[in-house]
Amino acid sequence: MASSAALKLAKKELRSTMKQKLSTISQESISAQSTALFERITSFKPYQNAKNIGVYLSMPTGEIQTDAIVRHALQSGKRVFVPYLHKSQTPSPETPRSVMEMVDLRSLSDYDSLTRDSWGIPTIDAESIREREHILGNSRKETGQLDMILMPGVAFDMDPESGFVRRLGHGKGFYDYFLHRYMQGRGSQTKEPSESPGGADVLLYGLALHEQLMQAETDPPVPIGEHDHLLHGLLVGDGRLVEGAE
Repeated sequence: MASSAALKLAKKELRSTMKQKLSTISQESISAQSTALFERITSFKPYQNAKNIGVYLSMPTGEIQTDAIVRHALQSGKRVFVPYLHKSQTPSPETPRSVMEMVDLRSLSDYDSLTRDSWGIPTIDAESIREREHILGNSRKETGQLDMILMPGVAFDMDPESGFVRRLGHGKGFYDYFLHRYMQGRGSQTKEPSESPGGADVLLYGLALHEQLMQAETDPPVPIGEHDHLLHGLLVGDGRLVEGAE
């Protein structure tokens, strides 16, 4: 495995390359790819069978739009959980300053009432947090666990060693730290990258524009470290499903 400094540099360089690449994609292409992916996921058995799903709320540009997925999931009777970012209550050298929780959307009208933040992302109002169910910390514990998490990313590829999907995030560590705490809460041990994704029976799938799927023949590999979680698969904006190992 690459040294910490080399890994950090490789991630920074790929993020910079991808930022430039993603900035050139038209809104028409993003919309068309989001529609193709929506049609693919709604016929995808693991999604159809999932009762409790986590899904990111998308930025207006540079990534697959999840609005249609969120609406479909709520209309289908699924319990939908979305990211909520907040300052860590237990700051330490190992803990990011800001961490991610996943909290429930109560209805379509609840979803429609969300306001957009400075990034254009629909955002949970802090005033409503106490009323919502939390995946990591809530006394009601009605949900049990998530069945599937649909994750964003900057770049993805298939790891030739493990057969699972590698993901490069935006660099804040929100999802990887969330998954670390989620696994600990369910009695799973911290995993090495070569092991099965998640460490628990939650399915991890990335959502990607086709430009975000790295090609082994022409693109650099997606760099990962020991705290980076692999994914079971990837749904791509051209309608493809890239599956990880069985």
